[in-house]
Amino acid sequence: MDFKDISSRLKANREQTSTSEPREMDYEESYRIRGKMIGVLLRDARTNAGRSIEDCARVVRVEPEQIEAWEYGDRVPSLPQLEILAYYLDVPVSHFWSMETLGGDQHSSPRDAQREYMALRDRMIGVLLRQAREDQNLTLEAVSETSHIPVDVLTSYELGELSLPMHELSVLAGLVRKNTNYFLESSGHIGHLLAVREEWSHFTDLPEEIRQFAADPLNLGFIEIAIMFKQMPTDKLRRIAESMLEITM
Repeated sequence: MDFKDISSRLKANREQTSTSEPREMDYEESYRIRGKMIGVLLRDARTNAGRSIEDCARVVRVEPEQIEAWEYGDRVPSLPQLEILAYYLDVPVSHFWSMETLGGDQHSSPRDAQREYMALRDRMIGVLLRQAREDQNLTLEAVSETSHIPVDVLTSYELGELSLPMHELSVLAGLVRKNTNYFLESSGHIGHLLAVREEWSHFTDLPEEIRQFAADPLNLGFIEIAIMFKQMPTDKLRRIAESMLEITM
């Protein structure tokens, strides 16, 4: 039984209840259908995220058979369990009581997409590394001598033929005078998500008083004024400060 069949049966049941003579509600059937719907939506979110049943079982700390039972609608997870799964599978928790699937391409494998992404990123990092090395007028031999990484391995890194381990990337970034952030993804969905997470990390490091001020929608005007001041030329900002000083004297 697919999601459309379950959804249509539930809809038909509602319409029959509203148009026909009043009859006793079949709660058992209603619960069964809703359980099936949650199972279909759970499987939909899991496959769309490229996660296995075992992955989800580890996150929720249940046996894989429990996840299978949920997806078949034989059993139903609790709200806290769905909240954890929603976070892990990167979907809103409301997805599990919606009437729509994610609609991903069922013919393509998320794992294949991940491999293609990582291969592309390896090539991009290699290009950036080579460009930064050449900007510093460093030869592969000179970098190899300092980093103790063989020349042939460095060449494979720059061509994107090998994934560059993080500890070696940190050393190479220092040699070419670049911050590690220079090599981060800066575009696309993943790049945007990583940037937002970095910004959120900086925000949570602010003093509590400043966080509360910035989070209050009523203070948006003050923040916009601060942004305007920051974008003003120094001489104009100085004149404004002098004018404010004259008013207060």
